[in-house]
This record gives sequence, structure tokens and C-alpha cells, in this order.
Amino acid sequence: MTSRPSASTNITTRRFVPVAEVARPHGVRGEVRLKLYHEHSNLFAHKPTIRLRTPEGSERFVEVDVARTTNGGVLVKFTETNDRNDAEALRGSVLSVPRDEFPTLDDGEFYACDVEGARAVLPSGEVVGLVTSLVSYPTCDTLTIDRGHLGKLEIPLIEQFVQSVDTDAGIVHLATIDGLE
Repeated sequence: MTSRPSASTNITTRRFVPVAEVARPHGVRGEVRLKLYHEHSNLFAHKPTIRLRTPEGSERFVEVDVARTTNGGVLVKFTETNDRNDAEALRGSVLSVPRDEFPTLDDGEFYACDVEGARAVLPSGEVVGLVTSLVSYPTCDTLTIDRGHLGKLEIPLIEQFVQSVDTDAGIVHLATIDGLE
């Protein structure tokens, strides 16, 4: 994981990615249970920079005091939550973390947020559409492609259909979409 930015870093220019939602309070000491958007993430254990957006739309930065896993979930205590009432006030808030604080990935891996908006291109150069999301099914992951007036298309993330993903260029190189339409 990359280190935290220095105080001179302009936080408004960083790309924040939604990673979790406050599900409910836990206990009486200000902890909250999070609904992670990626259930296996351990990002909160590293105490990243967190931008909290309430359901009403106000935003502020919060600091993780303690984060721990329990029964398939994550419990977090923020430095400013001291009791159940403080925690209850956060219910439904969305937590975003700067993309540059995500853990480094191995070659060939990418985060869903890095491929969303990428162009899906066939070997002929034809642009099939834009990636709108990555969906995880029990059998494989798929990319959802918006094809405009042609609708949406799910493409399995397997070699038969996807040759490579270039997140820097914003391009998903497809082998084919035959059999998917």
C-alpha cells in the first residue's frame, strides 16, 4: 500500500472511490458495522484516508481509530464516534478512499474502478461499447458493456472473450463477442 500523502498534497485532486457503506451501529462504544462493496477487502485495517458522505449529502473526512473483522463483516470505530448515538448518526453514509491508497496488485490484476469507463474493442478496432461495471458471479467475473442503442452486454472475464485489459489506456481488448449477443 502506498503511504499517506503529506499535508501539502491537495486532497481535492485525488480520485476517491466508494468502498463501503455504514450498515448500522454495533454496541455502545461508537463502532459501526460496514457493508463492504468488496467483501474480502482489508483496506480499513490500514487506516486509509476516508471521506464520509451522509445520506443527506454532507461530506467530511473521518479517521479510523480501530477496525476489526467479525462474523463475515467489518467493525470500525472512528475517532469521533464515542457512543451508539454517534454511530447511529452515520447509518447509510458512504465511505470513499483515495484510489492511490489501495493495495498494489499483481501483474494482470485490476480494480473494478480502474476498468469502469474503458472502451471495449475488438481485434478489428471496432468499439463495442464502454465498460459500466464488473459483476462477480460464482462461476466467473463479467464486464458489463453499454452498447448504447444496442443495450447492454455481459462479457465473461475469460481468455476466450478478453485478450487483455489496459487500465492505463482505458481499453479492454476483446477476442470476440461471438455467442454472447
